[in-house]
Amino acid sequence: MNMRWSLLLVGIILFLGSCSTYKYNMTRVQELNFSQYKTYGWLPPVDSLSKSYFNNDIARENILSSANRELGARGLSYSKENPDIVFRYITIVNNKSRLVYSNPGWGWGGTWGWYRPWGYYGGPMYPQGREKYRYAHLIIEAVDTKTKTVIWQARGSGEVRSPEKSINDLPKIVKGIFEEYPKN
Repeated sequence: MNMRWSLLLVGIILFLGSCSTYKYNMTRVQELNFSQYKTYGWLPPVDSLSKSYFNNDIARENILSSANRELGARGLSYSKENPDIVFRYITIVNNKSRLVYSNPGWGWGGTWGWYRPWGYYGGPMYPQGREKYRYAHLIIEAVDTKTKTVIWQARGSGEVRSPEKSINDLPKIVKGIFEEYPKN
């Protein structure tokens, strides 16, 4: 019986650990056969709106090395001369704010009592103020070198709690972005 509980606990931990706090979105030219692209290259990054979070050598290396690994795993080869497709990336960090809600509730110990025998939430939630936070986007685009048009674009987005953690998470975000790359 202990073995079952141990396996269940390990499964739950692995499941929760695999949950991503990043969101991914993709758009592409629908009728395009992506298997025609065999080689790729890189364009310089687009001027970023990232408040210098991702405008450094470490972030650039994390993005490019992870992307090169993902593209290689999809059968594309790097070519400096005449690639079939070129990629570029853009980083954006926005300042946002959201309402913070609270419930005064009633229980023993006064309005903010620690014991609430009539339910944890003693009534409606009320806005108590605003909280500021930063939200970042890493956008990777693919451009067909013959037509000079964007044929695929994917974005990984998430809240920035610390710039250092966000930079260290870039390989995971790039992997999530390229999971959206067409497989045909």
